[in-house]
Amino acid sequence: MSLSPKLSTPFTNTKLRTPDNICDVSGMCSVCSDTCTGLCEIGLSAIRGSEVAYPYNTNNQQFASEKKYPFDFSHFNINGRVFGAVGAAEDAEQTNVHSADISCEIGYVNKIKLKAPIILPAMVKLNWEDYYSGAAMAGVMVVIGENAVTKDLDLKHDSNGKVVHAPILGRMIDCFRRFETGYGDIVLQVNADDIVVGTAEYALKNFEIKTIEIKFGQAAKGIQHVAPVYSYAEAVSLKNKGYLVFPNPMDEGVKEAFESGNGFHFMQYGRLPMWNETILEELIKKYRDLGADNILFKMAGYDVEDIRRVIQIASKNKVALITFDGAGGGTGNSPCKMMNEWSHPTVDLEKIVNIMMKDMAKEGNWIPAIAIAGGIAMEDTMFKAIALGAPYINMVGIGRGAMAAAMSGKNVGALIKEGKTPKTHLAFGDEADTIFKDAKYIKSIYKTEDNPISYGAIGLFSYINRLSFGMKLFMTLNRKFSLKYIDQSDVIPLTKEAKEYLSDYRLLESLPSHDS
Repeated sequence: MSLSPKLSTPFTNTKLRTPDNICDVSGMCSVCSDTCTGLCEIGLSAIRGSEVAYPYNTNNQQFASEKKYPFDFSHFNINGRVFGAVGAAEDAEQTNVHSADISCEIGYVNKIKLKAPIILPAMVKLNWEDYYSGAAMAGVMVVIGENAVTKDLDLKHDSNGKVVHAPILGRMIDCFRRFETGYGDIVLQVNADDIVVGTAEYALKNFEIKTIEIKFGQAAKGIQHVAPVYSYAEAVSLKNKGYLVFPNPMDEGVKEAFESGNGFHFMQYGRLPMWNETILEELIKKYRDLGADNILFKMAGYDVEDIRRVIQIASKNKVALITFDGAGGGTGNSPCKMMNEWSHPTVDLEKIVNIMMKDMAKEGNWIPAIAIAGGIAMEDTMFKAIALGAPYINMVGIGRGAMAAAMSGKNVGALIKEGKTPKTHLAFGDEADTIFKDAKYIKSIYKTEDNPISYGAIGLFSYINRLSFGMKLFMTLNRKFSLKYIDQSDVIPLTKEAKEYLSDYRLLESLPSHDS
């Protein structure tokens, strides 16, 4: 049985002619007809070529892996206990689910306090306004995605290709700042292109941004973006702004060849990170000198030695948090096959990272906080991820789930305003502030007459509220009332693979250090 998806997917809006009769190895129909007009990925590729390597309609959609991984968090159940209380009074009159503390903090000198161990990964599309605002209301961290400045129609660069005007960043940051209450933070992510054009430098000088995340990659997109450019003017504009465009529109004869209608088009390529310890150390120092209180890393499940090297660089440079993104999660715009067929699955990546972190701790080095992301959407997986990641992986990244909540809240709020309340919601009331359970609470905290609150932001707040409450329920079930007490004993292996996984974890203390 193949674990990979077949050659039909909503990624590319393709279908198989005989979906009930397929070749397991190739993913094709078992009988390929000479009368077929090509409904599948092969047929579409015959029409559109390299364009089909990426999903369609990426501006309005998010995507996630369709591959069926043979081992994941579902191979574990959550444990429970009936005696004792760790981290709270052993007293039924005092201790209950509200005694569970899921707050935490990260940072080397300048600490960031969080109401929940959650970071919302990089986003710069769809309903980003409510994504950032809802995160502030919930008191968690949220990341402005790579290449955010390119979304600004008023973007300007100087003669050296450096960003000098990108007011959209100010609007994004303000979405968070106007609702923050001393918890969480909004983070600006930079990729290799952002570093070349000086996005972080511009933002640190002009806006209230204090945390920068350097992106090595994510588990759905291990290289930077590749995008067709169909206009000569756009190709020139991108090149003038410091981005890589092939062929170079400035080269002699390229414009003439393009305008002759010979069929080629330009391609914009995101720069690959070509960094080393020295380059990263200098970059981190520069950002700190410009006012960054904390530096974060975003890392995917690359080769294990690359993972180790990134952890060592983070430790040496006092990086506050590394978010490791495992396969199976989501993305806004990644190659279809890369999304499905590369990187370590999240649960395996956790073990790799945890063992390496154990080596770092044994050597007495600075230990950055670690978040794990990749397919985590509800409190059960959140609890399992933190339990299996203990003691070093103590946060989770939740991207697509959080954006889904922000979009759902916004859409439902708009329907209610139009008098088109979904029938399934009428049981909760006949007005938005009644249907949205947390609306009145949120509006009691903020002065709404000066600071309008979107139901999308309330939707995200309520979603994180639900995850937080569910997390506390599982902690109470295990009689552990602080995050630091959660460990591998709080999950139950259901399969042979899960038992072997936990067996490896129990060897952690006996593992030799990497150097030995």
